[in-house]
Amino acid sequence: MPIEILMPALSPTMEEGTLAKWLVKEGDSVQSGDILCEIETDKATMEFEAVDEGTIGRILVPDGSEGVTVNTAIAVLLEDGESESDIGAAPAPSAQAAPAATAGAEAAPSGGSDKPAAPAPAAPARDGSRVFASPLARRIAADKGLDLAQIAGSGPKGRIVKADVTGDVKTAAPAAKAAPAAATAPAAAAMPASPSADMVARAYEGREYEEIALNGMRKTIAARLTEAKQTVPHFYLRREIKLDALLAFRSQLNKQLEARGVKLSVNDFIIKACALALQAVPTANAVWAGDRVLQMKASDVAVAVAIEGGLFTPVLQDAEQKSLSSLSTEMKDLAARARDRKLAPHEYLGGSFAISNLGMMGIENFDAIVNPPHAGILAVGAGVKKPVVNAEGELAIATVMSVTMSVDHRVIDGALGAELLKHIVDNLENPMAMLA
Repeated sequence: MPIEILMPALSPTMEEGTLAKWLVKEGDSVQSGDILCEIETDKATMEFEAVDEGTIGRILVPDGSEGVTVNTAIAVLLEDGESESDIGAAPAPSAQAAPAATAGAEAAPSGGSDKPAAPAPAAPARDGSRVFASPLARRIAADKGLDLAQIAGSGPKGRIVKADVTGDVKTAAPAAKAAPAAATAPAAAAMPASPSADMVARAYEGREYEEIALNGMRKTIAARLTEAKQTVPHFYLRREIKLDALLAFRSQLNKQLEARGVKLSVNDFIIKACALALQAVPTANAVWAGDRVLQMKASDVAVAVAIEGGLFTPVLQDAEQKSLSSLSTEMKDLAARARDRKLAPHEYLGGSFAISNLGMMGIENFDAIVNPPHAGILAVGAGVKKPVVNAEGELAIATVMSVTMSVDHRVIDGALGAELLKHIVDNLENPMAMLA
């Protein structure tokens, strides 16, 4: 029976995507694991792999198609002995097809991670006494003397595929959650109702302008941050940090690390300082989960990275355990792949706390918007030389950096937030202690 290949949910928040490019054509034979096409989500361009073997009978969605909804049929795969005339018998997409789309999300991002995976095994689909299985799975089962009726299929609609009869289903769990999560995610395209696009256009009637359509990333940013600003009870804590000791220590370390090709930035120290502060104040290392708070064990710190048309927040996991040089190397890699939109979802989802640094652009201070479910975000400004009163009570010149921590009051109260920020400041003003 011809198999419909459905638009997969490649991330928990994906509702639609752009089919950027087909890497196969009609009539091509494909095996399980072969790359079929490239799909652009709101965050990245990802490769989509075949689940089954067969022949591409028909491509239903051409290259460059935008706004392709998850679970929409994008192609039809023919099994051995089938021809294009059999395609008319292929079942129409339905709500029950959602797990099948996730099965296709075995796709690995083109950044090159290990193959993610097929969905968790489901009961095999049957028509009367018939068990649906791929020809290869049937041959392997026959060779091994296996009863297909006793095997749970992990392919589309419970169809039994090669992995089910060879036992190679160890990577099944993660992707299985993608389609249901996407189904419950808020609509990325939701925009404020007023003023309408027509009202705005009329206000500028007669003026020359270029209309730029919103891409998926910009729609998602607009929807999520509008929702965050409207629904998250923000409050703001501000401190100034004397950077002279950090700058001197950084210069010393960079001389020692030069032979290894490592150059630490001030941002690397900020990441480490936040990670250690979250360990020192574990109650603040938490996320809002609707009807509960999840208190995290590790310090997973997200860092905003500006890219053309939007931004990513790649997450450095277990940041409290990593050296400054490791954090620097990992951050440079994540930032480079973020700009190429080559990050996998697990590299930009998660984290309990975020950092947004505009200091390198000359911004001295600003307020950032909390990105749920994070409980806080640190807005970092530029280091500026200012007159200060030193420990001896004398007037001196110091390099001072202004930071503002935006906090979700549902998770962190004022005193707790102040304690967290104090630890961040202490870590940055006494940088050698972070290596102890």
